[in-house]
Amino acid sequence: MADVSGIFAARVWLMTSPNSIPNSAPSAADSLLRIDDTRTAFAHRSTPDLHRAKWMFGLIGSPQLVRLGAGAVRLALRLGIPMRWALQPVFDYFCGGEDIQGSLGTAQDLSAYGVQTILDYSAEGQTGDGALDAARDQIMSTIVTAEGDDRFAFSVFKVSALSDNDLLEKVGAGAHLQPEEAQAWQRVEQRVSELCAAAAEKQVPVMIDAEETWLQGAIDTLAESMMQRHNHGACRVFTTAQLYRHDRLAYIHRLEELARSEGWIAGVKLVRGAYMEKERDQAAAQGRPSPIQPDKAATDRDFDAALDFALDHLDHLHIVCGSHNEKSTLKLAEGMRTRGLQPDDHRIAFAQLLGMSDNLSFNLTASGFRAAKYVPYGPLKEAIPYLIRRAEENTSVGGQTSRELELIRQEIKRRKAAQ
Repeated sequence: MADVSGIFAARVWLMTSPNSIPNSAPSAADSLLRIDDTRTAFAHRSTPDLHRAKWMFGLIGSPQLVRLGAGAVRLALRLGIPMRWALQPVFDYFCGGEDIQGSLGTAQDLSAYGVQTILDYSAEGQTGDGALDAARDQIMSTIVTAEGDDRFAFSVFKVSALSDNDLLEKVGAGAHLQPEEAQAWQRVEQRVSELCAAAAEKQVPVMIDAEETWLQGAIDTLAESMMQRHNHGACRVFTTAQLYRHDRLAYIHRLEELARSEGWIAGVKLVRGAYMEKERDQAAAQGRPSPIQPDKAATDRDFDAALDFALDHLDHLHIVCGSHNEKSTLKLAEGMRTRGLQPDDHRIAFAQLLGMSDNLSFNLTASGFRAAKYVPYGPLKEAIPYLIRRAEENTSVGGQTSRELELIRQEIKRRKAAQ
């Protein structure tokens, strides 16, 4: 979910029913979504928190520092050098806690402003059935925690948390599996099936994240089978489409057509994508065409086209707009208005990462939209790959860090003037 834009202030008129807006929101007659309203965006953060955030985003804004820091952290991990003292402030800002219980305070804080939580178990790279079963159990706990609790919007998981990557790649390529591999794949299918069945039973929508293209074929097959099984009458399982892939808009069209013909609902989280450099390098190394769009403009075009397509096909296509891109967020809000949809329409949701784009999440909910934060959790040491990826993505996507810094500085200045 590393997608951003460089516009610095925008507004969109909302024509809504007063009954669909929380009491704290503006009246329907003059309701206005202002994504540059820093008072609303940072009401949940203390001034010391904002100064720490300003320091962190200042560091993240330097690609050289990020490369050096990431290399130093990886080396320290290999050598067993303690790094908690350096990483704890970053962990506390971008993660909910080291376990579910430790993340409930974050969920409560977000809920006070109408923003829901998506608990995201952030440990990565497990191998072996014991570790994979443990990951399944941890993800199951997020579903159980979210049951009947309005603070939580969705659960989420990566299939690579439930399978060895080599096996995922082999299945995605349609390669022949040895007997022991076939048995291992059956166990992967069982883990995914158990999670999706629990989500459907407990009425907690679950999102299956997208991954690299060489893993995604197997993931698509699993996600589609789970949607076909559980999405009759309600949308309980969501797949993810990365629109920086040049084939994903057509895939969304095919998925909606399949759902309509078979009488179920396709759930799709729309993101721009998070593996661009890796995808291009892999394609070049293998001598095959890149699966990635030729430029950002093409990605933006397809992402916004996917929003329009979804808005016109909501009977069989529900979406989560997983984006930090302000222009696309405003486009979706305006598209809902022009089609006469209420901001809290259950078929549409917005999502951003904890610690990023608070101007979107909190201003959206203040205007009655459904918005949620991904709240990663897990032992600090196991969350380090996630934290490094967040830092690297911020340096590789133009404008995001400077945008975050600008908003934080504006709010610090506003508070100082108010005093």
